[in-house]
Amino acid sequence: MIDKPDMIDKTEGYTLEDRHNSRRLRLQTLVRLRWLAVGGQALTVFIVAFWLKFPLPLVASSSLIAALAWVNFYLTIRYPPTHRLEPPAAFALLGFDLLQLCALLFITGGLANPFAALVCVPVIISFASQPIRYSTALIGVAMVCITVLAFSPFPLPWFDGAEINVHTVMQFGVWCSIASTMAFAAFYAYRVSMEASQLADALAATELVLQREKHLSQLDGLAAAAAHELGTPLATISVVAKEMERELKDDDRFREDVMLLRSQSERCRDILRRLTTLSSEGEAHMRRLPLSSMIEEIVAPHREFGIRLELIEKSPRKGEPVTDRNAGIMYGLGNLIENAVDYAREKVIVTVEHDHDKVLIVIEDDGNGYAPDILTRIGEPYVTKRQKEDTAGGLGLGLFIAKTLLERSGASLVFENRDPESAGARIRIEWPRMLIDANSTK
Repeated sequence: MIDKPDMIDKTEGYTLEDRHNSRRLRLQTLVRLRWLAVGGQALTVFIVAFWLKFPLPLVASSSLIAALAWVNFYLTIRYPPTHRLEPPAAFALLGFDLLQLCALLFITGGLANPFAALVCVPVIISFASQPIRYSTALIGVAMVCITVLAFSPFPLPWFDGAEINVHTVMQFGVWCSIASTMAFAAFYAYRVSMEASQLADALAATELVLQREKHLSQLDGLAAAAAHELGTPLATISVVAKEMERELKDDDRFREDVMLLRSQSERCRDILRRLTTLSSEGEAHMRRLPLSSMIEEIVAPHREFGIRLELIEKSPRKGEPVTDRNAGIMYGLGNLIENAVDYAREKVIVTVEHDHDKVLIVIEDDGNGYAPDILTRIGEPYVTKRQKEDTAGGLGLGLFIAKTLLERSGASLVFENRDPESAGARIRIEWPRMLIDANSTK
């Protein structure tokens, strides 16, 4: 099945731990953002206090900025640049940033401060890089903080003799604005981050599958190389065994052992000779084959599952494309046919057609077809709604891998349900003829 849930968890050493590590926030990234925050806060306080000459709690503000700078400096010298934060540590640091910023806003006007919207920044960073439970906790802390800011008793720094009084309704409007902006931006960042992470994981799994298929297709070459390399030492052993047999033929203590050594060396040479002959005779068949042979080789393993698998060739075999064995094409088509067999009731039809311009393969089953809400999402990684009674074909990571591999070979794929009078699903895979023929010249 191409929809195995452990496709990326156990394939070629790609584990859940690797996926977890890829989501951890790098400390250096956070440190650089915090230095930017320190510089921005210090510059703002300097402009307000010394250029605009607004009354400002300078000591308290400077102390809060210095606290953020000191923590940042400590992290810089304590940990290497490549250090990645575990979720609890990242939550603690982002929470500290949030509280430090809110404290600075609290003593400079609360929600009346035009920089109050910056409360959203730590929350957005968390939702873009951390597990959802830690991010949810942080946004809860942020909501409490902006609520407290609404009741700040400290006035907004302004011109001497003038005081800005923000109406309660306006305060509530600012609170709603910040809260809604925070929630929307956090959700957006989380979705974009998760989709990018899933796509990266799926592409990594695709590369691993393709690499494994290529390794399997290269075993015949390795066998020939092994036969060639082992031939010389075995010939030497055989010559030495003959000399020993000639010298020790009258010695009953060693005669049987020498004869056994010689017979086994000859047996090894026969095995290697067959391997070499098989490789040299079958290399063209293994590496270059007609389209009909490739399709039959892909279809053959799926004929023994109680589902009638019918292969229809609409075009004559004379003049058919002859192509190199392409691991991506064979793996992708094999998995699409496997899913069709899994979700068919009685029959799967594979139709092959080619002309001077294109090569077309259509895979049809007589199952229930694709669910309407899934049909437009086919090909996305980790689409896991997959109920046999209402869908046809695998709809998870495996289908994404198959689709990606086939598209890399130049194919275009169309997923659809069959005509209303014929239940089931249909997949159309089409290549320009020049791409299929070009493979045989690579």
